Amino acid sequence: MSETLRSSSALSRPWAFFCLAIGWSWLFWIPLALLGVDFGTPAGLLPALLGLLGPMVAGVTCTYLTQGKDGRRDYWTRIVDVKRPGIRWYAIILLFVPILFALAVLLDRLFGGTGGAWEESPIRIWAQPWAVVPIALGIFFVGPMEEFGWRGYVQDRLQEKGSALRASLILGPVWSIWHLPLFFIDGTYQQGLGVGTLGFWLFLVGIVPLTVVFTWIYNHTHRSTFAIMVFHFMVNFTGQMVEFTVRADVFSIGLWFAAALGIILASRPMTSPSHGHHARGGG
Repeated sequence: MSETLRSSSALSRPWAFFCLAIGWSWLFWIPLALLGVDFGTPAGLLPALLGLLGPMVAGVTCTYLTQGKDGRRDYWTRIVDVKRPGIRWYAIILLFVPILFALAVLLDRLFGGTGGAWEESPIRIWAQPWAVVPIALGIFFVGPMEEFGWRGYVQDRLQEKGSALRASLILGPVWSIWHLPLFFIDGTYQQGLGVGTLGFWLFLVGIVPLTVVFTWIYNHTHRSTFAIMVFHFMVNFTGQMVEFTVRADVFSIGLWFAAALGIILASRPMTSPSHGHHARGGG
């Protein structure tokens, strides 16, 4: 493959990645939804998990089809380099979500609510401490592996000709739409929220400000995919600890929007054109 193909091929454009990521995932998920197969059954678990690999499959595939040796090395380095984020950003990555969730619970309690209750996972861990291992590993591999594609590949493609904010406002809705079939598969978290409910809309809309925060962390950790994988893990893991009341859930989404707005107002690079100055990592 020639060097010019890497930059001029239609495969290097974000829409190619989106089509492959969504197409791969929906290829497995839509049949499960149509056939009424439960996510928790042996017949449903493997196809559902294979569907979750869509962004990773698309990220790796597009990288190898559009990038040269340097670009491929950069792609994998950003995934495995644990030193790239730095201690200060690790503190932000590890504490951001627990603090936001705690504030949502506090706000609900100030308005007379309970804030929420412990989910089944922490109760199980309390009774069987060893259970934290499979639960944590499951949460780590289900969500963070998506980052091989969302931030690991397509984030840079989106920032090549526009700002980080523009990239977030494109990626956020696409990431949200990618989840849609899960609402129709029995046994999934999304199916438990229901379709057209308040929880449904909070989930879909809430991914947009979440994406802004992900972008902010990604760009400030020297484009570290590993940092974003850890942050994605924290979002999922913390969410497994507490089941919000409806009002606390609304507060949490409001806090994500407030955080995103604060980042946009305080971070000039979010709204300044990127011009692709670091997008390809030497690829």
